[in-house]
Amino acid sequence: MIARLPMYDRPENAAAHDALWSGVRNILGYGEPEIDRKTAYDDGWGREDLLLGQICNFPYRASFRDRVTRIGCADYGLKDTPAGYYHSVFVVRAGEASRGLAPATLGRFAYNDAQSQSGWGAPLARVSEMGLTFHTTIKTGAHYDSMMAVADGRADLAAIDAVTWRMFEAWEPRVTELQVIGRTGLSPGMTFITAPQNDPTPIREALKSAISNLAPEHANTLGLRGLAVLPDAAYDIALASAP
Repeated sequence: MIARLPMYDRPENAAAHDALWSGVRNILGYGEPEIDRKTAYDDGWGREDLLLGQICNFPYRASFRDRVTRIGCADYGLKDTPAGYYHSVFVVRAGEASRGLAPATLGRFAYNDAQSQSGWGAPLARVSEMGLTFHTTIKTGAHYDSMMAVADGRADLAAIDAVTWRMFEAWEPRVTELQVIGRTGLSPGMTFITAPQNDPTPIREALKSAISNLAPEHANTLGLRGLAVLPDAAYDIALASAP
């Protein structure tokens, strides 16, 4: 049995994630294990012994819809965002914010991964709605690297998961070199999953209880407000074409 919570895990919030999992584990009656931080995040999604994991909605829709069981979507209390959903923010260098989003798309767009909803799928959908496209794309591998590519002048625009951006604002000094100039549309937020043979109901109830009983310092660190169960249709989003 493994538990993987990799999508927002950082040194600054590792203890809070450990506390969250400890709460779930204790309610379910498991003494072990600790959170697995060694298995690659995408390898963890497909494991038959996965008790609790997290997945972005793009790879879920593309490859894992029939291979995992959804538990619910994390509610991170994002402004103007319904529970269980999230969005991304478009960022540029602070001195170039006045140009706006449309001119920025003519530059170099940094994206973390082609199967990231926050870094690629949602921003592509937004600029497509505006009748625009990304002139040049640069793959970075991570939201942090996309942020740094813009700050360093190697890219001109990036889209950062709003939860990740909130963490950058709290813990990354160079975030002050960037400015938000817009946001994407909404899609299902980070989704808690379990292996397909597992009954999600007791895990869901344990997770809800663990979230509500987090110590204040851990609750504030994670910004996790609750759990939302979205309908299957919420995931019926067309897959974005590759860069």
